[in-house]
Amino acid sequence: MLSRERVRELVESPGCQQFIIAVILINAVALGAETSGGLMTVAGRFVHIIDATALGIFVVEMLLKLYAYGLAYFRDPWNVFDFVVVGVALLPATGGLSVLRAFRILRALRLVSATPSMRKVVANLLAALPGMGSILGLLALVLYVAAVLATKLFGTVTPEHFGSLGTSMWTLFQVMTGEAWPDIASEVMAAKPLAWIFFLLYILVSTFVVLNLFLAVMVSAAEDVRAEENREQHEQENQADDAVSAKILGELAALREEVHSLRDGIRIIMPATPGTNTSVIHTGGSGFNTHRHLTDNEVNHAITLYRNGHTLAHIAEQLGVTHSTVRTALQRRGIPRRATQGRPH
Repeated sequence: MLSRERVRELVESPGCQQFIIAVILINAVALGAETSGGLMTVAGRFVHIIDATALGIFVVEMLLKLYAYGLAYFRDPWNVFDFVVVGVALLPATGGLSVLRAFRILRALRLVSATPSMRKVVANLLAALPGMGSILGLLALVLYVAAVLATKLFGTVTPEHFGSLGTSMWTLFQVMTGEAWPDIASEVMAAKPLAWIFFLLYILVSTFVVLNLFLAVMVSAAEDVRAEENREQHEQENQADDAVSAKILGELAALREEVHSLRDGIRIIMPATPGTNTSVIHTGGSGFNTHRHLTDNEVNHAITLYRNGHTLAHIAEQLGVTHSTVRTALQRRGIPRRATQGRPH
């Protein structure tokens, strides 16, 4: 049995995602073909087979994701959307729920959830909703004020367009969208020549100002989404860099501990010729290091050798330190220096 990790890698692989996109497109074409009576007469069976096969693939994909992610599958809104769309397609074709079968075409919208670029567009739209609310409120206010003025000014001239507040709002909405507004304006101006001032100001405010604010809000929301994505990407890169740095620092700390242990426990005594100082290789540094402190036992041994007539050079050779180190240790113990040093025969 495949592990959750292997299944997750499978459903997230580019090949699997491209396959699902292809199935969505083919299924959308098949659902559109069902609206053609002539085509269904000729190839209806083939269209139904395509639809059933696509539905089976979607169900298998959903089950694989449920197994791979567990309950975390429902934390992603796109997964919830896919679950609802596939669930609607599984409803029986008879009974009171049969009308919901018409919503099978919503499976074509799965192309949005399967395509990252489309998901970004939807994310931009959702991010712009708070700003759009304010713009819609401003537009409604402009439309209401203009409708009240138009009803009072032109209600008796063209009652079919401005006879009531509701009729005026609908007419001005058509004017705002550019639908046959020259004909409406000409009809009003035939009775009131100065009516062009009202229409000019209304179109400037509603179309060239308020509606363009929607574009500004969309652009601003897209920039915010992109900035958030860049921030998350930088955070992920920083976390990766921190992990690498922590690993390197840990290795350096372990290496330092190893060097310290070698420094304390390993000494390689180099061979020396008579009359020369013996050097000790120190693994924690570079070159030779013979300037170390003697232990109490080593000092006592050096004193014994010195009193028995051994020279400082011979003592230093045995202890693996410098001549000056032995002399300093003897002086600290109060051992007087001999006038003439000679090694006993």
